[in-house]
Amino acid sequence: MSNKSHAVQEFGGLAAIFFEAMIAVMAFGVFIHRTDSIYDDVPSERYQFPSQYLSRAQQCEGDWIVYLEPSKVRQTKGYFAVAKVQEIIADPRASDMYIAVIEPGTYLDFGDPVPFRDQNIVIEQGLLNDQGNISGRAQSAVRPLSDTDFARIINRGLIDEDGILPRLGDQSAVDGFAEVHEDFDHVPMRERVKHLTNRTIRDRNFRRNVLRAYGERCAITGLRLINGGGRAEVEAAHIRPVEQNGPDIISNGIALSGTAHWMFDRGLVGLSDDMEILVSRQINDRGAVTGMINTTGHLLIPERRSEQPRREFCSWHRENCFKQ
Repeated sequence: MSNKSHAVQEFGGLAAIFFEAMIAVMAFGVFIHRTDSIYDDVPSERYQFPSQYLSRAQQCEGDWIVYLEPSKVRQTKGYFAVAKVQEIIADPRASDMYIAVIEPGTYLDFGDPVPFRDQNIVIEQGLLNDQGNISGRAQSAVRPLSDTDFARIINRGLIDEDGILPRLGDQSAVDGFAEVHEDFDHVPMRERVKHLTNRTIRDRNFRRNVLRAYGERCAITGLRLINGGGRAEVEAAHIRPVEQNGPDIISNGIALSGTAHWMFDRGLVGLSDDMEILVSRQINDRGAVTGMINTTGHLLIPERRSEQPRREFCSWHRENCFKQ
């Protein structure tokens, strides 16, 4: 039995789904990224690195990598996302630098970031030397990742159970989830991957991450309402919709109440580049809408810069959705 098949059987679940869909893929990897990086990184789009890592990065070309935020970073997320490297190119703007171009639509934040250590056990076992200690390989910003370690990280990051499922009123997400589980054993493996990576897991992880970043509070009204079942009455809204090539990343998301979400999607409210909440002149009850907005008049954004709305998405919404 091959190592890859053994890893599929050992870890099962979502790791098996990813593995069987990638049987032809021979090299996984780890890319270290920190939010205050000096490099020109946008994890969902590109990863910049110096030439010393070129040969290692090239091994991951066409393959899947896991992003790791180092433990030195305050409130580190650990292993926080998975993505597929489309190609490695020379950076046209910086000599002796290269860029790993991420294949569009493949970047996926983990619903539950995976710590580097779990109860003193190193998750990435390939970093241990013969004495069981962490080797110098752990310092490499780009490094290979074994099939078994990849399975372990994916299985923990993309959990099957979710404590923050879509609201009952969100029929598209609920129905999509039901479709995946109906006669699931008879669905070809690549069809399972298509379902799970394109929408079911993405919707679930997007909601989980956005609500966590915003403290389950509506970013427009400032209200944090919890229903009788202990669930937050807030939704994860895409700034640039998925249907318009908007990515499933936190910086393209906002936590909004149902009413605020409806108004945002229909362009009745929008955002300036400095996060001021704009109200359309076309709205029929401007006073009522203005009264819903929190007293700052600006979007209530997460502390982490990497989780705050990106200007390019807000600009797209103003130009394509917001009714002036």
